[in-house]
Amino acid sequence: MPTHLDWNVHGVALGVMVTLFVMSVVSIGIMLERWWVFRNAARQSRRYAETLSRLVRQGKLQEAVAASGAPDLRHSHLARVLVAGLQEWQYQREGGRSDVEGAGLAAKEALHHASSLCVAELRRGLGVLATIGSTAPFVGLFGTTFGIIDAFAGISLTGSGGISVISTGISEALVTTAFGLFVAVPAVWAYNFFLGRVEGFSIEMERSGYQLADHLIKRGV
Repeated sequence: MPTHLDWNVHGVALGVMVTLFVMSVVSIGIMLERWWVFRNAARQSRRYAETLSRLVRQGKLQEAVAASGAPDLRHSHLARVLVAGLQEWQYQREGGRSDVEGAGLAAKEALHHASSLCVAELRRGLGVLATIGSTAPFVGLFGTTFGIIDAFAGISLTGSGGISVISTGISEALVTTAFGLFVAVPAVWAYNFFLGRVEGFSIEMERSGYQLADHLIKRGV
């Protein structure tokens, strides 16, 4: 018959396993969602860059703004950022509100602001991945601690240190430790991978934004 301590320890181990399982499900969900978003963002932005470059070279800024809002570009990070610069440029130039240099400066500020917002959106969920990756081993360690307590409790109750007495507690300790690492390692890998993609997108948005603003200033369109 298990003692009251046995039931408490087993309950803690079960709670740890359930917690780690939930963390694993959340982690996998974020990985799949971010992979889908980043995949579409990269594909749509490549297509958008070609269209925008052609329209801007032709001086068709209104068509470029309209193209930026196309439904098939809703995941494009470049479209969300560059359209802000185009709209600000048009606003400043209409009615002579600013000269070319002033309009270019305003467009660059709009591009920078839009880029910051886009980066924040691209980073959505990555903080949760980082939290899971950093805390899952400690959650597993919590179960490990109680598994060791269970093993020593068995020794104290029976007065024997045989393998049959401590096997349950030791197995709980090893399983929760392994499960914690199993949850943490993919989360850390995914976080670093996605963070690298966000940084790449950020550099791409900044470079494209400055190229667009410089082109508008040089042409004065």
